Amino acid sequence: MANTTKEPIALIAIDGPAASGKSTVGRLLAEKLHFLYLDTGCMYRAVTWTALQQGIDMADETAVTQLARDIKMEIFPAKGEADGRHYTVHVAGQDITWGLRTPAVDANVSQVSSYLGVRQEMVKRQRAFGDRGAVVMVGRDIGTVVMPDAPLKLFITASAEERARRRTRDRQNQGHTADYGDILADVQRRDEIDSNREHSPLRPAADAILIDSTDQPPAAIVNAILEMISEPVNGKR
Repeated sequence: MANTTKEPIALIAIDGPAASGKSTVGRLLAEKLHFLYLDTGCMYRAVTWTALQQGIDMADETAVTQLARDIKMEIFPAKGEADGRHYTVHVAGQDITWGLRTPAVDANVSQVSSYLGVRQEMVKRQRAFGDRGAVVMVGRDIGTVVMPDAPLKLFITASAEERARRRTRDRQNQGHTADYGDILADVQRRDEIDSNREHSPLRPAADAILIDSTDQPPAAIVNAILEMISEPVNGKR
């Protein structure tokens, strides 16, 4: 699919389920295009991590929503840190980047992100990034809710089994104990929650391009996406 808009593409929306490869593809694509890479999932994870730290009951929608409104969150591009991060997240001045990927956050982030008030607050912050342009924004409802007018919308998925294998490998690389069976069950549980939640369910936008990453390396997917863009972006190809 070529870019048929008159203006160069300034925003790319990428959605998909957990461990589909959308974050890796989005980051590599942003690097190629010299765009900002924004993984919106880290914002919901930051709220979840903070709620866990403060002992807030995840079932208390009012308390979690108030936390989302009050949280002092900052997101920065990675600046050559040696730990392999792709961005840095601060909450109240504290670097919590790797805390966002713990099993406890994995287990609770879908519930936190299902709350309407939390989503409304995060969407407001995400749109502020999107309105600046030159951004690859990755999440679960970017093309349907956050930036429905994005000129290029992608929905990246993979089989649950492949996504569980990726998540298992990632956790082991981070030094966590990881059982494939447990992780597969968690991936399937999160899919169920994300796809059936009342507010902003996970689904492709009507005009999104569907990409199955199960048997494709990220670099090949990025190259295919670049082929979709027929006009220069910021003077670069």
